[in-house]
Amino acid sequence: MKLRILNICLLLVWCAAGAQAQRSLRLSLQNTIRMANDSSLSAFRYQNMYLSGYWEYRSYKAARLPSLTLNLTPAQYYRYITQRYDSEQDLDVYREQQMFNASAGLSLTQNFDLLGGTFYVNSELDYMRNFGYTKSTQFSTVPFRIGYEQDLLGYNAFKWDRKIEPLKFEKVKRQFIYNTESVSEEAVNYFFELAMAEAEYKLAMDNVVTTDTLYAIGEQRQKIAAISQADLLTLKLDRVNARNTLRNAEITRKRAMSSLATFLNLDKNTYIELDLPSRPRAFVVSADEALALAKENNPTYLEQRQSVLEAERNVDKTKKESYFSASINASVGFNQVADNLGAAYKNLLQQDLVALTVSIPLVDWGVRKGKYNMAKNDLNVARITARQEEISLEEDVLMTVSDFNVQQELIASAEEALDLAELAYDETRKRFIIGKSDMNSLTLALNRQQEAQKNYIEALQNYWLSYYKIRKLTLYDFESGFSLSDRFDFDMYL
Repeated sequence: MKLRILNICLLLVWCAAGAQAQRSLRLSLQNTIRMANDSSLSAFRYQNMYLSGYWEYRSYKAARLPSLTLNLTPAQYYRYITQRYDSEQDLDVYREQQMFNASAGLSLTQNFDLLGGTFYVNSELDYMRNFGYTKSTQFSTVPFRIGYEQDLLGYNAFKWDRKIEPLKFEKVKRQFIYNTESVSEEAVNYFFELAMAEAEYKLAMDNVVTTDTLYAIGEQRQKIAAISQADLLTLKLDRVNARNTLRNAEITRKRAMSSLATFLNLDKNTYIELDLPSRPRAFVVSADEALALAKENNPTYLEQRQSVLEAERNVDKTKKESYFSASINASVGFNQVADNLGAAYKNLLQQDLVALTVSIPLVDWGVRKGKYNMAKNDLNVARITARQEEISLEEDVLMTVSDFNVQQELIASAEEALDLAELAYDETRKRFIIGKSDMNSLTLALNRQQEAQKNYIEALQNYWLSYYKIRKLTLYDFESGFSLSDRFDFDMYL
């Protein structure tokens, strides 16, 4: 007796542990979408893609600011044999050379976007100590030097960066919102896949109960010869098929539940219950308004503009590189050399530098011309591709808006069909029980009820998929009437 009580206690503990291990969660469609955008792996991937673009833009902005650099060579030692000219003997001789030096430099640079050049201000200090036949110590200083350098006829990368980089970052932000809406679409799919599996599972359970009841009634009626042996066998076959359908529906439900849990980054064994959304509020989306908003907000348009600008930049670069190039570097400052550090900063001498460099291609066998022609062809391809993408997007917007407006009518129709099918099946089942309906009518009514249930869930799914696809394409919430980019909090991801 004690052993039996102990076994029962252990069984209860094991059952409690199993119930604890399987977490239960009840989700509505909106909660599913919210969790997907907070916790799913897709959301994490899109967040990191946004952060990558954000830091790329921050790097561009930082490059427009002055940069201060400290260059140090704390110690450098040489010991070698070198060739030197001896003027007394009028010949070259080899002598041992030992030298220690150190240097430090501070440089401030500022890019000048308008012309594409760079201003610089720097200061230098060098120390040199010679060991050998002649020992000496020297300090060389450049207390201050200011200068400017740039290509005179060359490609101005700074000018193109000012056009492209802000556009790229705006595209990154809108692409992030676009991807967020894509996650919402994925969540809708997973939600309704489980909802459909749940509906099929419940229908299969109801079908098992119904077929058991009908078979029991059939046995009683067959005893009084109210139905034939063939009809009774058909009822028995329906009962067997219903049980097989229930097993398959249970497997499908478990897979759909596991898929949704995995997508939401939950434990795959989480038991999820769903609350189906009610019929949504009816409203009409204007195709013209949706198309205008898509042109204004959709990242595809920005991406195509970026592609065209980058192609134009490459044309400009290859065109200017096909001619001769010239650059200038000019600076003015002070310098001095002395045996001690203090003297190296006294009686400073002016240091001037003006350098003009010219490079003229004489024979390159058409390499530069070929690069320029390729760049022009790439620009034409970029413009054609941009137009094709825009046309495809416009067609997608118009078709999605049309589908969305139709889906609202289909939901109402599917809901009405479901109510009628349930009433018809209930009435047919009652008539069959009292012997006023045959097997074919009962089977047909049951199939219609199940089909109506699936059609209703499918109509809901198609409606919400169309709704979130419109939001994704236009980055606009038509139900509430605001732009998604205006309400989106980008700072929370930084």
